[in-house]
Amino acid sequence: EVEAEGGTAGGGGVTVYCLIDYCLLLINSPTVVQLVQWKQPRMSAVAFGLSFLVLVSVATLSIISVVSYLLLACLCVTITFRVYKAVIQAVQKSDDGHPFRSLLERDISVSSESVRLLTDQSLIHLNWFISQSRRLLLVQDLVDSLKLAAVMWLMTYIGSVFNGVTIMILADIMFFTTPLIYQKKKVRQTVNNILTQKRRQEGKTESRLSEHMVRSRSGAM
Repeated sequence: EVEAEGGTAGGGGVTVYCLIDYCLLLINSPTVVQLVQWKQPRMSAVAFGLSFLVLVSVATLSIISVVSYLLLACLCVTITFRVYKAVIQAVQKSDDGHPFRSLLERDISVSSESVRLLTDQSLIHLNWFISQSRRLLLVQDLVDSLKLAAVMWLMTYIGSVFNGVTIMILADIMFFTTPLIYQKKKVRQTVNNILTQKRRQEGKTESRLSEHMVRSRSGAM
């Protein structure tokens, strides 16, 4: 009963806060922060370019064609590099071995602990989604269900203008450009504030000097 009352009283807030917390956990990941804030420009450019290219390809082609083209491009690069290294080794009569030996010998097996941790985290989010869906669809709280209906009604209009891939492309562009623009404006605003403070200090200093000169002249007279 206590859980039901708590869910009815503050269900909407709990739902919104859980979604916000989940998004913040994803965004606050160190790797994501470095990519979004362009702390490593090359990695950020590669991530943005690949994600944008994949989304545009999915928008124009089928997902099967996109996956096939990506694998073909990867194979073209690796096979070309493999043949090039083989020719170089034959000409130089060297025995450097396979060019991808370090990658082939690297352990990429997934540990049971990683799977268990991922499963536990996924299970938490899945249970939360199921409980919230049941609460909203079965109208445990009329206000929250009406809010969901209003949002879904608004999404029908958005869906008639944009499809899912277009929204993902716009989100990808905003995800990589908004923090960079914000940082540049923040730095510019900081510089402007420093310059404004220096100008104010210079103005105060000039006014004090002028007052001092006036007093000294009046004292001399």
